[in-house]
Amino acid sequence: MRHERSGGRRRDIRFALAIVAIATSALLAGCSDAPWLGPNATTTPTPTRTTTTPPVQNDLAAGSLTRTVQAGAVTLTIDYWSTLPMDQWTPDAAKPLSFALHGTIEPADGQKLYLSRVSAEPVVRDANGEQLPGFEYLVDSASVSPGYLILDPYSFSQTFTLPPVDAAATSIELSMHFELLQQSAPDSTDYAKQTAVDVLMIGLAPAE
Repeated sequence: MRHERSGGRRRDIRFALAIVAIATSALLAGCSDAPWLGPNATTTPTPTRTTTTPPVQNDLAAGSLTRTVQAGAVTLTIDYWSTLPMDQWTPDAAKPLSFALHGTIEPADGQKLYLSRVSAEPVVRDANGEQLPGFEYLVDSASVSPGYLILDPYSFSQTFTLPPVDAAATSIELSMHFELLQQSAPDSTDYAKQTAVDVLMIGLAPAE
């Protein structure tokens, strides 16, 4: 009888060991799916960070623009437009920019206002904002002395043609400088010089 009890204990121990072995095998089988344990294991893709290029500012997106610029006692009103549709303002195109301006003086004591010179300084950029080779300043100097009369209701108008630029260009920044001569008093030959500055951001359409 004592022998039978001892055999029963051994069977119980073997049974318990078998359960532990099965559980350990299952645990190891579950761990075999870890990606570092096998050549056929799949890895979870790492999310990639995407960047978006901000839209290019285009002051002439509507085809025309009116700006008011202050220079001392002078208020300058400038109208900009183009006869070329903006979707044809591609880097390789000749791009006409027209503008017209007139000024007022406050207080108005009867003195006149003249435009002696206007220039456009270009900065050409690509989609990343990096500066590209540009072109020479566009300039119109008055052919009469002391300049062109622009005191309202008189005005001055001109067209600058922007030449082709680098094919990677996406925008042109134009710094417009208007050099003004303000008569110190009616009928005086003395003038005060003022410079009004305006900046245009013009987006370019992709070349086909």
